[in-house]
Parts: sequence; structure tokens; C-alpha cells
Amino acid sequence: MLAKEGRDILGRMVEVRRGRVRNEAVRQAILDATRDELAAHGYDKLSIDRIAAAAGAGKQTVYRWYPSKTQLIADCLLEADVLGPLPALDDSGDLGCDLRAWLRAFTAQLANPGTAAFIRAATAAAAENDEVARRFYERNTSVAEAALTDRLRRGEQAGQLRPGTSSVAAQALVGAVIYRLLTRQPVTTGFADDLVDAICGKP
Repeated sequence: MLAKEGRDILGRMVEVRRGRVRNEAVRQAILDATRDELAAHGYDKLSIDRIAAAAGAGKQTVYRWYPSKTQLIADCLLEADVLGPLPALDDSGDLGCDLRAWLRAFTAQLANPGTAAFIRAATAAAAENDEVARRFYERNTSVAEAALTDRLRRGEQAGQLRPGTSSVAAQALVGAVIYRLLTRQPVTTGFADDLVDAICGKP
């Protein structure tokens, strides 16, 4: 009798575990579909019906996980690696040269139509909700800023950047690129050169 009860309990535990795996798989499918939906249609035209269909889930399943569109987008931004692996930021000893090379690689990465569309949609959502804005910054923008700040601080130590400005300079570099992306202006070689010259204080 005890052996049978033990098998029954074990069976129920297996079923619960399987259910959790299936639920997590559905949740991830919903987040993946949300990213694709944002990139294809933008924030204003986001459709829960299309997300549910793409994820292979019912509309009520989406709402059970995420009662509001804001919660769904916030979680999507936390999970999504929007910018992808950042390009390497070398230290050749010449800060300006290294920043120009990084900017070229970074902007080429953002030029991917899907990535650019998703960033525009995410920024529109962030403008309306503090939580979405915080998630987007923590998961994406702050990562790029941190990589730049580390290199810029070494530039300060080498006398190639005004002391105490590395953090602001990192924000200015990332912000300028994102601004050009949002306004659909290309980051040309001339713009990148002028931006780096302004950061490094060259006449």
C-alpha cells in the first residue's frame, strides 16, 4: 500500500514538473513573439491576438501571464538581448581611434532592420512607462555605457580626456547613436568623427 502511494506521489510530482516545463516554454514563446511583433508593427500597433497566434497559445494564456501590455513588454525587454553582443572596444593607446572603430561597429550592428525597429518600438513603450524604461536601460543601454566608461577612464588616465567626464561621455556616445537611429538618420563616418572629436575635446 505504501509503495503504491509512493508511486502515486512520484507520478504527480513528475506531472507537475512537466507542466512547469511546458508553461515556461509557452512563456518564452510569448516573449519571442512579442519581440517579433514589436519589430514588425511597432508599439502602437502591437496585437495580443497576433502574439498569441505566433506563440501557439490562447489569448487568455497571454493575459494569464501578463494582465497588461506594459507588463508583457517590460518582461520582453528584460529577456531580450536587444543590442546583441557588443563589439570589442580595443585599447590601442589612441582613445579617438578606438572610439571611432567602436562606433563604426556599433552602428553597423544597429543597422539591422529588425534590431532598429525593435529599438524604436521599445523606446516608444519606455516613453510611456517608467518600468519599461528601467528594464530597457538595465538590460541594454547600461551595458554599452559600462563598456565605454571603462575605456574612457583609461583615456582620462592617459590625458586624452578631461578628468571626471568618462561617464557623461559614454552616455553622450550611446545617446547620440540611439538618437540618430530613432530619427532615421544614418551615423556617417563624418558624424562619428565629429562626435569623437567633440568628446575628446579636439578643436
